[in-house]
Amino acid sequence: MKRSVIIVAGGNGRRMGMQTPKQFLLLAGLPVLMHAIRRFHHFDPAMPLVVALPPAHIPTWAQLCAEHRFTVAHTVTAGGDTRFDSVKKALQALPETEWIAVHDGVRPLVSPALIARCFETAVQHGAAVPVVPLSDTLRMLEAGGSRGVPREDYCMVQTPQVFRAGWLKNAYRTPFRPAFTDDASVVEAAGYRVSLAEGSRENIKITEPVDLKIAELLINS
Repeated sequence: MKRSVIIVAGGNGRRMGMQTPKQFLLLAGLPVLMHAIRRFHHFDPAMPLVVALPPAHIPTWAQLCAEHRFTVAHTVTAGGDTRFDSVKKALQALPETEWIAVHDGVRPLVSPALIARCFETAVQHGAAVPVVPLSDTLRMLEAGGSRGVPREDYCMVQTPQVFRAGWLKNAYRTPFRPAFTDDASVVEAAGYRVSLAEGSRENIKITEPVDLKIAELLINS
C-alpha cells in the first residue's frame, strides 16, 4: 500500500498573542511542526511527507531545521492563501500514491494508533476522518436568541483525514467554496462518502496559549 501525507502549516500567531507562527512555537524543545512530522515518520519511515508552508515562512523553517538538526526527510511546498489552495498545491508535489493523509501541522501529538485507524478505515471505505464526541452542552445561535441542540447529534472533527488518492485529487479540481472548511468537506462536495474513525482527545490542536501548556503536560507524561 503506497501511503503519503500532506502536513498543512499555514497558521499564524494572532490567537496565540505572539509574533511567531504557532507551528514554529517550541514544544518540549522543538517547534510544534517538527513533532507532527516526526509522528508520521515514526509511523511509516518510507511514507513521503509534503509540508505546505506560506512562502514567507519557508526561509524561517529552513533555519529552524538547521538549528535543531532536524533531518527527517520531507518536501516543502509553498502554500496558498487558504487551506484549500495549500492542499491543492501540495497534491502536485506528491509522488504517485494510493492513499493520502492530510494533517494539521499544529496537531503535534497524533499517535501511531490514530494514524493507523484512519488509514485502515479509509482502506475499507475510501475516505476517513477521526472524530471525538462532544462533552459540552451546545446551543445554536438564532435571530434574537439561541436554543439548545442535542450534542449526541454532533462530533468534533480532527486530522489526519485520509482519502483514496484518486478521490482527493479529483475533489480538488473543483473551484474553492467558503463551505470548504476541511478536506472532508471538499471530498463530500465531489460526491464521495466520508466515513468516521475514532479520534483521540490527546490529538489536540494548538490554537491558543492554553493548548500549548496542555501539550507540554501530555508530551512529558
